[in-house]
Amino acid sequence: MIVVEAVLALLVVLAVLAGLSARVVQQFQRGVVFRFGRVREEIRQPGLAMIMPVVDRLQRVNVQIVTMPIPAQEGITRDNVTVRVDAVVYFKVVDPVKATVNVQDYNFAISQVAQTSLRSIIGKSELDDLLANREPLNQGLELMLDSPALGWGIHIDRVEIKDVALPESMKRSMSRQAEAERERRARIITADGEFQASARLSEAAAIMSETPAALQLRLLQTVVEVAAEKNSTLVLPFPVELLRFLDSVTEKPAAAAEGKGAEPQPAVELPDLPALDEVLARSPLDPPDREGFEQAPGPPETDGQLPPR
Repeated sequence: MIVVEAVLALLVVLAVLAGLSARVVQQFQRGVVFRFGRVREEIRQPGLAMIMPVVDRLQRVNVQIVTMPIPAQEGITRDNVTVRVDAVVYFKVVDPVKATVNVQDYNFAISQVAQTSLRSIIGKSELDDLLANREPLNQGLELMLDSPALGWGIHIDRVEIKDVALPESMKRSMSRQAEAERERRARIITADGEFQASARLSEAAAIMSETPAALQLRLLQTVVEVAAEKNSTLVLPFPVELLRFLDSVTEKPAAAAEGKGAEPQPAVELPDLPALDEVLARSPLDPPDREGFEQAPGPPETDGQLPPR
């Protein structure tokens, strides 16, 4: 009977010791063992881990990737614009011993370093880089965080800038700038279109000048297009023959002016006219006595009666 009780007591003691020494480490955890306050180099892997009761103390370290948002930081960019920038950091523990021994709270440490680095990045960057060229800034911020994190047994997976908040006045200025840029592009496109249209019209005019019938066909086509619409438009076709006549009339004086030096013009014979003093001294009632002058017809003779009104 005494032997049975001793065996039972021994089993109870062993069960208590096994309960005190047995620990379970999850798949996403690693176990760090401290024996009399000193860390053991051996890392307890996931599963059932046995430690010495009272002597050892097991501390579990999470090795999953941690997503930590960085609070929005307000700063002034290099081009003197006040902005608020927030970001997010992805990191994980790669050395549980260093993460446990070298730093008291690695989550809080990473958060503070990330905020300081984000302020530094804001001061070194321009507004356009924060808005449109964030990839180099993310890489620079990751490098700034990775430098102290290596000594803490932490690997920075990636860092990304989430949002950039601008003042309302800056938003209005940027909208006016974008509107002015759109207006400039619209004017350039319109001017380019007018230039191309004028070039095409010039080529069309040259072709029509070589083939006069093309102008008549184009006029008829315009008449058809206008007549297809149900409106009260009055169409007055301008005949092409009249244009040709006006063109020939304008070409004749130009040809005469060009050929003046080549062909001599016949001299114009003037009649013998009396001297100016003699003409001035003569009475207007005297009949002309020189040849070449004809008496102007006078008023019709009447028999004393006034002509009817």
